[in-house]
Amino acid sequence: MLFILLFSAQANSATLVILGDSLSAGYRMPIEQSWPSLLSEQLNLLDKPTTVVNGSISGDTTGNGLARLPALLAQHKPSTVLIELGANDGLRGFSPAGIMANIEQMITLIKAQNAQVILMQIHVPPNYGKRYTQAFSSLYPELSKKSDVPLIPFFLDHLILKQQWLMKDGLHPTPQAQPWIAQFMAKELAPYLKE
Repeated sequence: MLFILLFSAQANSATLVILGDSLSAGYRMPIEQSWPSLLSEQLNLLDKPTTVVNGSISGDTTGNGLARLPALLAQHKPSTVLIELGANDGLRGFSPAGIMANIEQMITLIKAQNAQVILMQIHVPPNYGKRYTQAFSSLYPELSKKSDVPLIPFFLDHLILKQQWLMKDGLHPTPQAQPWIAQFMAKELAPYLKE
């Protein structure tokens, strides 16, 4: 009886693909410690059974994500895709217009598969200059509004005050921060996940 219940729960669960960079790829830690690996359990606690596929690769830009997206969509047929990309573009000083165009193409591809798109806000460090950091940060709410997709907060903003949760580079969350991120992300994602 238990097997049947487990099987039916799995059969009915939605699939979420996380398309991200090192912030989601489990940078310098075993992949099973990364927040995407812990996310399914947190979503189950919120009555949102979801199969989570971590399609994140450290160092990826929006251009890399766009190139990899068609294969991920074909392989996993997700009901939802979270786009967590842009930090590496920003750190390399890429044009906000180019970043926007890449994300817009990703949104179009995902919607063409009848999947839900969720976009995560990304920020770059302030040392890139006020003009660039503002232009970069504002492209996310602009895309959210233009493409009619939900925008969720940047989890890294909440870790800045807890230095023990950031690696020495000041950019990447530590293994200790991952359970909190999984819980935070589950709460942010749950309202938008397709049944």
